[in-house]
Amino acid sequence: MAEFIVGIKYKLKRKIGSGSFGDIYLGINIQNGEEVAVKLESVKARHPQLLYESKVYKILSGGVGVPHIRFYGVERDYHCLVMDLLGPSLEDLFNFCSRRFTMKTVLMLADQMIGRIEFMHVKNFIHRDIKPDNFLMGIGRHCNKLFIIDFGLAKKYRDSRTRSHIAYKDNKNLTGTARYASVNAHMGIEQSRRDDMESLGYVLMYFNRGNLPWQGLKAANKKQKYEKISEKKMTTPVEVLCKGFPSEFSMYLNYCRGLRFDEAPDYMYLRQLFRILFRTLNHQYDYTFDWTMLKQKASLNQVSNQPAGTNPNTSANADVAPQTSNFQQAI
Repeated sequence: MAEFIVGIKYKLKRKIGSGSFGDIYLGINIQNGEEVAVKLESVKARHPQLLYESKVYKILSGGVGVPHIRFYGVERDYHCLVMDLLGPSLEDLFNFCSRRFTMKTVLMLADQMIGRIEFMHVKNFIHRDIKPDNFLMGIGRHCNKLFIIDFGLAKKYRDSRTRSHIAYKDNKNLTGTARYASVNAHMGIEQSRRDDMESLGYVLMYFNRGNLPWQGLKAANKKQKYEKISEKKMTTPVEVLCKGFPSEFSMYLNYCRGLRFDEAPDYMYLRQLFRILFRTLNHQYDYTFDWTMLKQKASLNQVSNQPAGTNPNTSANADVAPQTSNFQQAI
């Protein structure tokens, strides 16, 4: 791409991710050298969502773990959203950690994830695509803070003024990612707060187990695959899904599945489930995640493998640990 300046001062450097909507670029503020993420969507997109997403970001702005929007506008033939550059997604980090997280890491993440989803719900929105790819760690002084991203599928579930809840409907198409979708979403029921919370339960069990029982099912087409996933999800008892892990995980999922359509989840009860378990297991909330150790080891190896006088950051080994700006996924 020839030199592309967005919002007068943000210059695109290189592509760092893509999604169904378009591409994400690493950008630089030419006035102060600060790196940013720039999300581009063609003005000819069949299902434009970037303008909508920018409005959701604006409503959520200022929330802990919500990226800050620097600019939204149209440049050349693209809708452009400029925002904070973040680090790797939890899916990236899960792969980096050989697709297994320790209980300590899962519980520290659960606490932040419940908080992020609760904040969205307080602001009258449901996310509708809770998955590891949509949670990113920050960088620099925010490297232990979890951010929630990708609000293209978010929906207002109640009126901000009257607080009246959207109506119950069925016969809806599945919105979101089948692997983590709630049972009710599979059944075509309008999503509400309970569905975000149930999806999070599946994400946590995915981190515990390394996979979910409904992964890798073979089918002739997408519709049949969704049906198979739905059937497997409905016929796998929560206790079987969570077998071998602390009972708090099955308690969490059973609680979420038991919520009524318009019922507010008791977020503090759910956080306390995991906080008490965390203390029972004698863990320290020190923000030492599984990848913290691995990255330290990787950078130590990098330095010790270098001939004297070379810069470890230019070595062929420099991609051992996730390099933040390359790991921005589907913002």
